[in-house]
Amino acid sequence: MNHMHRVVIVGGGAGGLELATKLGDTLGKLQKAHITLVDKNRTHIWKPKLHEIASGSMDFGDHEVNYIAQGHWHHFTFRIGEMNSIDRSKKEVYLSPYLDDSGTEVTPPQSISYDTLVICVGSLSNDFGTPGVNEYALRLENQVDAKNFHSKMVNACIKAHYQPESIKESQLHVAIIGAGATGVELAAELNRTTREVVSYGLDRIDPKKDIKVTVIEAAPRILPALSEQLSLATHSLLTSLGVSVLTNSLVSEVSPVGVKLKDGRTLNSELVVWAAGVKAADYLKNLDGLDTNHINQLVVLPTLQTTKDENIFAMGDCAACPWINAKKSQSQFVPPRAQAAHQQASHMVKQIKLRMANKTLKPYHYKDFGSLVSLGEFSTVGSMMGGLIGENMMIQGYFAKMMYISLYKMHEFALHGFFKVLLDTLARLITKRTEPHVKLH
Repeated sequence: MNHMHRVVIVGGGAGGLELATKLGDTLGKLQKAHITLVDKNRTHIWKPKLHEIASGSMDFGDHEVNYIAQGHWHHFTFRIGEMNSIDRSKKEVYLSPYLDDSGTEVTPPQSISYDTLVICVGSLSNDFGTPGVNEYALRLENQVDAKNFHSKMVNACIKAHYQPESIKESQLHVAIIGAGATGVELAAELNRTTREVVSYGLDRIDPKKDIKVTVIEAAPRILPALSEQLSLATHSLLTSLGVSVLTNSLVSEVSPVGVKLKDGRTLNSELVVWAAGVKAADYLKNLDGLDTNHINQLVVLPTLQTTKDENIFAMGDCAACPWINAKKSQSQFVPPRAQAAHQQASHMVKQIKLRMANKTLKPYHYKDFGSLVSLGEFSTVGSMMGGLIGENMMIQGYFAKMMYISLYKMHEFALHGFFKVLLDTLARLITKRTEPHVKLH
């Protein structure tokens, strides 16, 4: 008797969790395949939302998805642990033990057998070997980082209010290194939320004089991966909010008291966030001979299969996927964006069904629906591309805000279905009327 086809998905980010849910609701529910999702965390949060947790404008629990519960409702198995290696000849994935906060082992080392393996472990920031980043800068790579930054920020405000001596220039200065979407969004949100924290009675702090946010970018303009028009609109908006924007500024070192730039300038700051560069995890370089590029991404064919093994697929930020029909001005590879992971998850569902029916796999075509940057309460700046509204039309304000929200709603619909999302959205609208506008703990 043939065994049930085993699909193992490593990484429960946007793409991985959507894929596990869709496969579970179809193949898993009908018992045509066994679906396993692996992640090193117990819960999922949509990565583009991390800046909202970090700034305190979003309550973490409102948007958290529990993997075990999601698996129970959507007919897939969840296994906690971090992949450390694979054996392609045995078709096995190996997981490190999962430890709790005190270092006690919760799960032992595990091995999981697969027929189809999908790797979607996301990306990390790239410090390019800059001295002091690991020791003195905070990152925004996951939920723990975002919560850690938020608590440090609130504590810094409370400390400044109660200390007997006057507030130092560096105390409430947040230096954000990297002006991609994460850095820019965090700067805009922080500008508002730090002032709201202070408005809850920390009146020794003068928001105009004591609170400073600086964004530092090595490229000639902020949002260097996006259109110049979008970049200029965002730059002027940040400046009008009082955020300092430094372009053409390469960081040479991060220290306990701030940031040193290549040109000799120093910025005094006790809260430094590293949000520059993208790379995949180092362990992908040694994954039983699979091809990787210079930033550790797994090299895949247009079918999303890895070049060395037809049974292993990769998608999302950890995959270097060719962008079919990309224009000369665009990257030749699919960019690391949430919309790409969302599209690839839908494509992978079809690919796995074709595989199980022994049919030819189809190439993935990336559809670029433009770029949206959420700038908190103030505005959302976006460029919509692709023949929808014209070649490159700028959209600002309310309409763009709706577009940004709708990208997240698409992710929520994929995970929970229409009615649950509708009820959750209504519940959030009601509680927003009664709760503080900024999280204070």
